[in-house]
Amino acid sequence: MLFWTITAALVALIGLLLGLALWRGHAGEEPAAAYDLRVYRDQLRDVERDQARGVLGADEAARLKVEISRRVLEADRAAQGAGAARRPPIGATLAIAALGLAILGGAFALYQRLGAAGYPDQPLSERIAISEEIYQTRASQDEAEKVAEAERGPAPAPDARFAELMERLRKAVQDRPNDLEGLALLARNEANIGNFRAGWEAQRRMIALKGDAVTAADYAELGELMIVAAGGLVTPEAEAALGKALELDQGEQLARYYVGLMMAQNGRGDRAFRIWSELLREGPESAPWIAPIRANIQQLAWIAGEPNYTPPPVGASGPSAADMAAAAAMSPEERNEMIRGMVEQLNQKLANEGGTASDWARLIASLRILGENDRADAVFAEAQGVFAGRDEDLATIAAANDGTVPAGGQAPAPTADQVDAAAAMTPEERQEMIRGMVDGLNDRLLAEGGSAEEWSRLISSLAMLGDAPGAQAALAAARENLADQPEALAAVTAAAEAAGIAP
Repeated sequence: MLFWTITAALVALIGLLLGLALWRGHAGEEPAAAYDLRVYRDQLRDVERDQARGVLGADEAARLKVEISRRVLEADRAAQGAGAARRPPIGATLAIAALGLAILGGAFALYQRLGAAGYPDQPLSERIAISEEIYQTRASQDEAEKVAEAERGPAPAPDARFAELMERLRKAVQDRPNDLEGLALLARNEANIGNFRAGWEAQRRMIALKGDAVTAADYAELGELMIVAAGGLVTPEAEAALGKALELDQGEQLARYYVGLMMAQNGRGDRAFRIWSELLREGPESAPWIAPIRANIQQLAWIAGEPNYTPPPVGASGPSAADMAAAAAMSPEERNEMIRGMVEQLNQKLANEGGTASDWARLIASLRILGENDRADAVFAEAQGVFAGRDEDLATIAAANDGTVPAGGQAPAPTADQVDAAAAMTPEERQEMIRGMVDGLNDRLLAEGGSAEEWSRLISSLAMLGDAPGAQAALAAARENLADQPEALAAVTAAAEAAGIAP
């Protein structure tokens, strides 16, 4: 308050002085006409004295008085004109005063937004030193977790079925402590139900068991679990895990994202900008770290001295025309491998950022089609925890797992016989079976119509199989079928664009 009081007084004083200067103009300077007027009056007095002493006669004195009086009148008129000219115009005075007030007001507004009253000078070297102090004195993992737990409160209890599954999983890991898959599943599911410390401890045990086979992604996931447990703070322990990940793979994106977050948390937004802008350029747009980076990159750019930075445009997540052309030229084995890669991408997406019940159901059904029943069982168990208490979503996932038709009318998942048959198929046979399922969905939608999600799934599937003409035909049919549903039609069009199918 004292700062603003002193500042306001100084501004008022400066404004008063400027106003007086404008009003008085050049009052300190005497006009030439005023000086002449004073001289002529002195001359009149001299003529009167000389006449009184008899030096001048009456006629001569009268003539001189007339002449001097005429000059006095002229000098007086000149003095009055000079005075009027010296006074500044009222309009100009008001305009200058308004401009001064606007400048002062703008300065106040700018300082209120950017300034910090009471703060000492902060040169770059001092700011870096402060950042280093924040970095060195940040909370440890244990300290941060205590604070985070107090803020979060107790985690909600899972439903009885999932709680039973978790107990069985814990017991299985206890009985088989060297089961890497069990530890990975335990780490993820403990975190899903809010047992964050148990989650990262299980991940750390899994890393210890892997030994030389450990990957950068394993360490990055450990760091992420520790950061989540600490309420979002990148602790020294989490930083060590991220460092291990980057030692194994300098391009590990999840680890780089959290290193950038650590820089931002410790006052080094310039370094965070360099890391995050690289990640933003690399993509993919579907990566879970892209959204928070886009939300903060402009502010970090300003901190880093890049006010004109423009983030890269949002890219499409689907295959390009070149991808589809390549898929069309693939052998059945190559196309099957591509589809398997898509399944792995979906699996990674759900592991990192989650997804809808339909996404989980699609992953489970796809794994069973590919004959990977053990993985499908593990994903199903995990989905039970993710959607605990959401009966409709659980029904969708159970339908995909059991091969029944869910209430929403979606296409059925593969039956047990189909799964067993798929496991024994050659790549060509499995590819043919997948194509048959897509054709079946196509026939049903053309005959009966369907939801926007089903049309989107059909178009994406045809595009992935390299059948661009079929995808175009499906898009045209969807437009006709959903002509009276603008929102659904917009969703299908967006899905087609994402799949590389031009509207």
